[in-house]
Amino acid sequence: MRSVALKKEDTGAAPAKKPVQGEKRSKAQQRAERLEQILDTAEYLFSQNGFHGVALRDIAKSVGIHTTLMHYYFEDKRALFEAVFARRAPETIGRRMVALEQYEKEAGANPTVEGALHAFLDTDLDLYREGGEAWMNSATFSARISNTPEGAELMDQYYDPVVLRLVGILRRALPDFTDEDIFWGYHFVTGALMNTLARTGRIDKLSGGVCHSDDFLAVKARMAKFMAAGFHALKD
Repeated sequence: MRSVALKKEDTGAAPAKKPVQGEKRSKAQQRAERLEQILDTAEYLFSQNGFHGVALRDIAKSVGIHTTLMHYYFEDKRALFEAVFARRAPETIGRRMVALEQYEKEAGANPTVEGALHAFLDTDLDLYREGGEAWMNSATFSARISNTPEGAELMDQYYDPVVLRLVGILRRALPDFTDEDIFWGYHFVTGALMNTLARTGRIDKLSGGVCHSDDFLAVKARMAKFMAAGFHALKD
């Protein structure tokens, strides 16, 4: 697995900040702002069209720059794709790790499936919901690419540790269950989560407007409980 190929000039750039009126921006600030603009645009386009449905020229056109300038920031489209993924993944993973660790301490020797799933799912749903449109686009991006070879490779690289942390808690909550059942249970959970994050609007139409794809609070109130019941039903 190759690393994200940001050019050396940009890896140490300070976060972009709004210049004071009349203040001249430094070249480093300009680079940082342009880099964020490229990443935001690429994230949105990848979320809508997938990796293979987007060309560097599409991103350059949306940003308003020449395609050749894209190579100043990224070696190629794959490097840009990996950078988009790597930008937000550490925060979602870090928050989940903290939530799972806190839940383990609180639950002690008696963890429950629903409690573990709340820690794993709610933390992510809250982050996307509270982060505004940029984070909601990130959610859609993750859902879109999770079932592709290039996306699955990045999921393996970044998310395996936090998923296995959840699985460890589930094993303690379900001591009589086989690993096969636990991993299939996780598979169904993540499938439902990715379908939710995709925000396709299908549930809106099916329900006649009773449910809304963007209503992550409604999902948060139901998903962990629903999925926990599914785990336990595997023993029936």
